[in-house]
Amino acid sequence: MAKPELEFTDYRKFAETPFTNVKGLSERVIAADPETKVATRILQFEPGTDTSPNGVQVHDFWEELYIIEGSIIDLELNEEFTQGMVACRPPGMKHGPWTSPSGCKIFEVRYYGK
Repeated sequence: MAKPELEFTDYRKFAETPFTNVKGLSERVIAADPETKVATRILQFEPGTDTSPNGVQVHDFWEELYIIEGSIIDLELNEEFTQGMVACRPPGMKHGPWTSPSGCKIFEVRYYGK
């Protein structure tokens, strides 16, 4: 089994790992497949986070997201996405970069499939 078996657990028990290239952005990886790099994680944007250093993102896997709290602003679309909103991005879909003036927490699942 690539990802571990896991019963309900407080997400704060998973290590918070800051991104080195974006100040204020961190992740808590809940489960990951080290071979394919797909993962389930919580992304945390501190107030004022700007992901512009990462530029527009494109990847070869599916990505599904749910905004748990707060909001992010997509700088390419000039649109704000808020708590309770969801996204489903197929491989190759362009997205970002973002800012989060007030902070944001997002649940994200990445996977390969059709």
